Amino acid sequence: MRALVTGGAGFIGSRLTLRLLEDGHEVRVLDNLSTGRRSNLPLSNVELIEGDIRSYERASTAAKGVEVVFHHAALPSIPRSLDDPLTTNAINVDGTLNVLLASRDHGVRRVVAASSSSVYGNSAEMPRRESGSTAPVAPYSVSKLAAEQYCLVVNRVYGLETVALRYFNVFGERQDASSVYAAVVPRFVEAIMRGESPVIFGDGTASRDFTYVENAVDATIAAATAERATGLAINIGTGSCRTINELVDVLSTLLGGTIVPRHLPPRVGEARTSIADISLARDVLGYVPAIDFETGLEQTIAWFGEHREHPTAEAIGSAQ
Repeated sequence: MRALVTGGAGFIGSRLTLRLLEDGHEVRVLDNLSTGRRSNLPLSNVELIEGDIRSYERASTAAKGVEVVFHHAALPSIPRSLDDPLTTNAINVDGTLNVLLASRDHGVRRVVAASSSSVYGNSAEMPRRESGSTAPVAPYSVSKLAAEQYCLVVNRVYGLETVALRYFNVFGERQDASSVYAAVVPRFVEAIMRGESPVIFGDGTASRDFTYVENAVDATIAAATAERATGLAINIGTGSCRTINELVDVLSTLLGGTIVPRHLPPRVGEARTSIADISLARDVLGYVPAIDFETGLEQTIAWFGEHREHPTAEAIGSAQ
């Protein structure tokens, strides 16, 4: 298979790229390197096209001669979208439409697009089911739902095979911890390794379906060939959830220190509870999470420890 991974130098995209290469596929990456990194890619084995999905021409160049497009290019983060909704919309919505139309124009067989559990917002239904209501509460969430809808419409109108995967709180190696918009797991791990108290927004009882990146990659690759997946939006999670306080407790155990977090007011636009019903993923993709939460955290911590400039056991053990 010849595959294009948009956003392939980023967090999930780079791990997907590596897995595709391991499985013997040819991979092209389209990335503007605004949040992705060259160091995430084995450049000797990957064709890297630097470019922005806001350009149809660039998307068209990247899609030429490709069988499957894995569309992961996006501007992530709910807080970032609150600060700059116009750019979030331009990349996540207009950019997705460019990728879809370029794929249609070049005869791509299927587009597997990264969506988000945030499309459910604060819907009262739990666990989240694809047939349930969506109620996005932030510009990022709206942009992912709009992009998802474009995928489904392009499938119906133009016949391009599309699948949208609603990822639930993916974490793991290569996730950016340096940005002010960093996700909770890398932000906590880095803070603790620096000997600092992690910051919890709210009282810590908000819960998330934390999904290890390797599980998400398994589902993504399965979605490229699953016969019954076309035209669907599918939850990718674990079917279980942990509170933020429980996350801190597990990190305390794994890092062998006493962690006392700092609490700040809750952030606008974030759902209080999120847990996936993964019945559809199990049925259509044959997806079963292979790596459990604690093992995923162990591997994530190991990676961050190896890639820090000056990791110190003393700092980890004395985190307050």
